[in-house]
Amino acid sequence: MADWVVPVLVAVIGGPLVVLIQQFRKESSEQHGVLAGKIDKINDKLDNHIEWHLTKTPRKKTSEKNSSTKKDI
Repeated sequence: MADWVVPVLVAVIGGPLVVLIQQFRKESSEQHGVLAGKIDKINDKLDNHIEWHLTKTPRKKTSEKNSSTKKDI
C-alpha cells in the first residue's frame, strides 16, 4: 500500500512546481526581449553621439577667451 504513496506525493507536489517554473521562464524570456530592444536603441544613440564628437569641427571654448579679461581677486 505504501508503494503508491511516494509517487503520488511527488506528482502532487512536483507538478505545480514545474508549472510555476515554466511560467517564470516564459516571463523572463519576454523581459529579455524587451530589454534587448532598449539596449540596441541606447547603443545606436551612443554610436551616433560618439560619431558626432569625432566629426565635429573644434572651436575655442568661451572660458579661454574670457580668462584673459577676468581680474584676479
